[in-house]
Amino acid sequence: MSTSTWTLVVGGVAGAALAIFGASMLITGRAPQATARAFRSIRDAGFYHLLFGVGLGLVVLGTGFDSPVVTLTVTVLAVAMVGVALVRFRPRARRREHHAGK
Repeated sequence: MSTSTWTLVVGGVAGAALAIFGASMLITGRAPQATARAFRSIRDAGFYHLLFGVGLGLVVLGTGFDSPVVTLTVTVLAVAMVGVALVRFRPRARRREHHAGK
């Protein structure tokens, strides 16, 4: 197996794992504590991971096409998905409520 092939396999597995992790958060409404602390909501965390995973998977799939136009189109779509994840669903700590009594 060549280096480029196993790199694509690892990228595809990582993309699938991220997408499944994100989808499971969206479906169950639950996330690990560390993930929940890093995002404003579970929904944001789920979409962030889902979009990153699908984007990574698209890049991996796009490299397998023989047509440069299809590869470029799929890659641009993947970059757009990651861009949405970074801008709209990026990790942000939840705001702590400040109470006057504390």
